[in-house]
Amino acid sequence: MKNYKLLTPGPLTTTNTVKQEMLFDHCTWDDEYKSITQKIRSQILELAHVCDDKFTTVLMQGSGSFGVESVISSIIGTEDKCLFIVNGAYGERMVTMAKYHHINYVEIKHEYDVLPDLQLIEETLKQDEKITHIMMVHCETTTGILNDIKSVGHISRKYNKTFMVDAMSSFGGVDIDINECNIDFLISSSNKCVQGVPGFSFIIANKEKLIESKGNARSLCLDLYDQYMGMDKDGKWRFTSPTHVVLAFSKALDELIEEGGVKARYERYSNNNKLLRKRMKKMGINSYLKEEVQSPIITTFILEDSKFTFREMYDYIKERGFAIYPGKLTKVETFRLGNIGEIYEEDINNLCEIFEGFTKELSKEVI
Repeated sequence: MKNYKLLTPGPLTTTNTVKQEMLFDHCTWDDEYKSITQKIRSQILELAHVCDDKFTTVLMQGSGSFGVESVISSIIGTEDKCLFIVNGAYGERMVTMAKYHHINYVEIKHEYDVLPDLQLIEETLKQDEKITHIMMVHCETTTGILNDIKSVGHISRKYNKTFMVDAMSSFGGVDIDINECNIDFLISSSNKCVQGVPGFSFIIANKEKLIESKGNARSLCLDLYDQYMGMDKDGKWRFTSPTHVVLAFSKALDELIEEGGVKARYERYSNNNKLLRKRMKKMGINSYLKEEVQSPIITTFILEDSKFTFREMYDYIKERGFAIYPGKLTKVETFRLGNIGEIYEEDINNLCEIFEGFTKELSKEVI
């Protein structure tokens, strides 16, 4: 199989040292392995600028969506009502999860390139006093837009609501202070900005509110409270954990800290993103979002040239060492380029040279 780098929002390109951690077969009952789980839980709290007196980390088997559904189905009670703030496909997925679990909800829906309307959120809370929870996505991978969770968090605190954030594509790459943003539950995944591999999600949870949720869970496997109770005792997962993924993630966390923490990673991602958008624009390939709402994680580009398909472009680029991502919009033809993972300036320059080569070959065919 030919090796290539992933310019996607996760899974992403990992270091060789992270990959090597997966060569070891570990026993889930082993004390050393359980101590690794506890180390991970503690390090995640440090990245979020909180301590274990008020917050805890719960690891949950499955992809990021499993973690999101765990929070939705475990934390929101039968008498509760959640306000979902939506401006992308992953916000829409949260609403779908709520429907599956027969959860009371209301949603505020925006266009994919528009930040949530803070005034509308506050007006909705004033008009509907039955709302008990608010949930939104931080970085919407649909487009790459970076939503203002801090302002929404302040509104949530003002009206005494439980605030839940899907920070799947941002945690570890964008600095998030849980207390400053008034977040009660934050969900992310092993295969995003921490730069591990797919296999589990993790939830940073307000301990008091997590304990209050006991008995709310609508699923055995996704019961967040039960997972916490078992894991908090000695680091043992309730059901079989993805041991190789856990080992890789522990190493990835250490490497994040060695790089200089979230601040240094944010700078690298931001520099990658600025260079990418600059060079693509020079080729006449424009980004979908305005610069002021663009995250440093993934960028959506408009596919304006009808002379070729995304598949043709994808195959050409993959053959030369990179995998890119299809668009997720329906109103306009797009494709997406992520710049997280072990991606550096030289990779962005190499990619753009490949794009230039692709466009030149198209010009020759037209002639």
